[in-house]
Amino acid sequence: MAVTAHHHTNRKLVHRAAAGTAAPTGTATVAGAAGETAATARPAAYAWAAARIGIGWVFLWAFLDKVFGWGLATPADRAWINGGSPTTGFLKGAGDNALGGLFGALAGHAWVDWLFMTGLLGIGAALVLGVGMRIAAAAGTLMLVLMWAAELPLANNPFLDEHLIYAVVLIGLALAGAGETLGLGRWWGNTALVRRLPILR
Repeated sequence: MAVTAHHHTNRKLVHRAAAGTAAPTGTATVAGAAGETAATARPAAYAWAAARIGIGWVFLWAFLDKVFGWGLATPADRAWINGGSPTTGFLKGAGDNALGGLFGALAGHAWVDWLFMTGLLGIGAALVLGVGMRIAAAAGTLMLVLMWAAELPLANNPFLDEHLIYAVVLIGLALAGAGETLGLGRWWGNTALVRRLPILR
């Protein structure tokens, strides 16, 4: 009887010991994996944020230079505030390209200038602030693809240039939720408007 009781006691102790060692090991493994994922994700998030802000500044700078003619890409006498057209030079320059007739016909129209400049400002501001990433990515991709098409055939590559690369990065920024790091994306996503209309995220 004593032997049987002792045997049962030892078996319980073995089961308890096994349970006690298995659980912490499993928990530690999961925690370690989570820690590694977080450590890996953090640098990636900052890299995406840097790309977002950098591309946003490219759009914003293009807007500011074309508005005020600060002399880097746009001379002062061709600035928008001085009566210049932000799109005419580019569109007329595409006249000899494959789709030159289509894009050349758009040159000089005020609505084209306003649409282009509004796009530069809106996309640039959204990217720098980290809000409205989905719409900014969609609008930016459309604008970049149109600019790519206006330059066909490309001078230095059969089909790929920086416009398409920027477009791919914009899509990646939206998919990665890049506005939440070094941006207002998290706050923006929690507003009542964005919760009601997630496309604005």
